[in-house]
Amino acid sequence: MQKYLVAVVAGAIAATNLYAAPVTLQSPDGQVAASFAVENGELIYSISKRGNPVVGSSKMEIFAGAEMVWVGQSIRDNDSSWTPVYGQFSSIRDHYRELTLSLTAGGTPVKLLCRAFDTGIGFRFVLSEASAGKDMTYTSEYKVLNGAAHYAGQRGAPIANVTRAKNISVPLVTERTDGLHVALLESDLYSAAGFESMQIRFAAATKGLVATHSAVSIGAAQLTPWRVVLIGETAGDLTVNTVALNLAAPCELADTDWIKPGKGLWDWRIHGYNNGEFVYGIDTRSYLRLIDFCAEQGLEYFTVDDHWFKTAGSGKMTVAPEVDIAKVTAYAKEKGVRIMLYYDRKKGDFGDPTLFNHYAGLGAAGMKYGFMGNRAGFTRDAINASAENKLLINFHDGPVPMTGVERTMPNLITREYCHAQQDSRSAFTPETFLQMAMVSALVGPLDMANGNFGIKSINAGEREKGPRKKNSYVSTVVSEVARTLVIYTGLVTLPDAPEEYLKKADLFELLKVMPATWDETRVLNSKIGNYITVARRSGDVWFVGSVSDQTERTLEVRLDFLEPGKTYEATLYQDAPNAHGVENPEAYEITPATVKRGDVVSAKMAVGGGQCMWIRPQGDS
Repeated sequence: MQKYLVAVVAGAIAATNLYAAPVTLQSPDGQVAASFAVENGELIYSISKRGNPVVGSSKMEIFAGAEMVWVGQSIRDNDSSWTPVYGQFSSIRDHYRELTLSLTAGGTPVKLLCRAFDTGIGFRFVLSEASAGKDMTYTSEYKVLNGAAHYAGQRGAPIANVTRAKNISVPLVTERTDGLHVALLESDLYSAAGFESMQIRFAAATKGLVATHSAVSIGAAQLTPWRVVLIGETAGDLTVNTVALNLAAPCELADTDWIKPGKGLWDWRIHGYNNGEFVYGIDTRSYLRLIDFCAEQGLEYFTVDDHWFKTAGSGKMTVAPEVDIAKVTAYAKEKGVRIMLYYDRKKGDFGDPTLFNHYAGLGAAGMKYGFMGNRAGFTRDAINASAENKLLINFHDGPVPMTGVERTMPNLITREYCHAQQDSRSAFTPETFLQMAMVSALVGPLDMANGNFGIKSINAGEREKGPRKKNSYVSTVVSEVARTLVIYTGLVTLPDAPEEYLKKADLFELLKVMPATWDETRVLNSKIGNYITVARRSGDVWFVGSVSDQTERTLEVRLDFLEPGKTYEATLYQDAPNAHGVENPEAYEITPATVKRGDVVSAKMAVGGGQCMWIRPQGDS
């Protein structure tokens, strides 16, 4: 009888919890909040900032159509910090409040975790043993409010009409009518076995955006990816937002000393370049010449791209007859240059169980992996296998975004989740660069290959793989340098010929001294598609880069980030007065200055132009 009464009481509680009253989780500073309730057996949530709605009342579920029952909840606080192997910051604070909701979904126990940060919200489901074998449809609606403009995906492209949008790739960034910027993406897909990358679509029935993941539950402790909502006052705020990184699983590698961020040359866009005495191609002599330049100029890496091998299969590779890859890698080792070696599955499947060991045996420091596709499981396995062989990995050609994975597996040094310079032999515009810098970059480090110096030569068609249409590549040489600073990556890939860098050795000096990992990053000016100013610090030295669209403009750059009471020497790299991204792209000037905290520098930029500053304490060399 006693057991029967307990069961009746428990059943009554469960029934009432079909209509559980809202519980609200606030961020540590109290400005961001997420509220949850169960209404008519549906889990409903909303997000606000300073009391103003960010995501309106929206539904969330883990099993399609399953009745949700509220069982209980708890809240805890966390305030810690961690040190990334490389990135935009040398230390990251992980400060949040976490709500754990105990639920049943169609009678199956599940938990929902929600973390509220001062700059965003993350939520994910944790499955129970009882869920094993069930089909999951992890769905969350986003009734994003007050949207004035929307941008999304690998190329940060604007969405003309979000109500007609289908299969939107992450991240989706909304610029609201009140100026607030909101981004939708995911984190820690690496830890969510069985799930693929999140897609977003517009659902007419609910008049909101919907993200859906489908997978089969493997039972106890299985995790879904974190769904992430970032909130910033400006677009630039989103690019330095650490919520997605904080939600990613901590580093799983016991030893990370072999993971070295750096800068390097890339051969692909140099093919056919003729300096009057030497023509670069896919051959040993070109590779050795490029390695020499890297060694002489202090560049740590050289990337050998496609066609160094002809076919692959069954644990063997047919190397191009013009390439002695053993000689190339041995020479690089002798010169202290690390080789990134391309692999393309379209040429045949070498066999993944031995592929990475083979590349390590060739003497490569890492692999540039092309055409592997947007497949999360495949990507996870490749990251793990490369780490086991102490290889860096750089995914190309439409890879999985897998946001936050550089925290968990920092051998993922960069990826081409963007439209790289002259990708598909088309030249992108300053506007598309600025969209990617403030949208695509939210997923993590990008391999965009900025830093072309011979812009006239490229536009004249003097490279085999230049833009299909001559004179379509719009940029100034100062903008090219600024772009390498604006885009965060663990491997800065420089795409031009050594001769072009040596022609402008005084400007190239800035690229040489610029680090590939940072202690602090700030975004001082930003508007998607129009302009950006990024300031990055390494030690007590600051590097500042500004990039503009195809409008002449002057940005006011306030040096409020400098230490008070100190005087700094600055070198300013600017478009010359007659510079123009189409008509005169290589005109620049370099001037010294003395600056201090509170000064305002006018960054005057040409059409498609840019401006850079190298700022160090007075007396430093």
